[in-house]
Amino acid sequence: MSPEYICYCFKHTKKDLEEDARTHGKSTIMEQILTASKSGSCNCKTTNPKSR
Repeated sequence: MSPEYICYCFKHTKKDLEEDARTHGKSTIMEQILTASKSGSCNCKTTNPKSR
């Protein structure tokens, strides 16, 4: 079974975000995802099988 990604562009899972938040006190991964989304370099609509 393949992992359920939170972000298909960067292949981050829920577990990745949780570990990142524990390590840094906040999710630096989520900041990366939001920055990529705002800049237009995120392709979740095409990489996510659910088109989100």
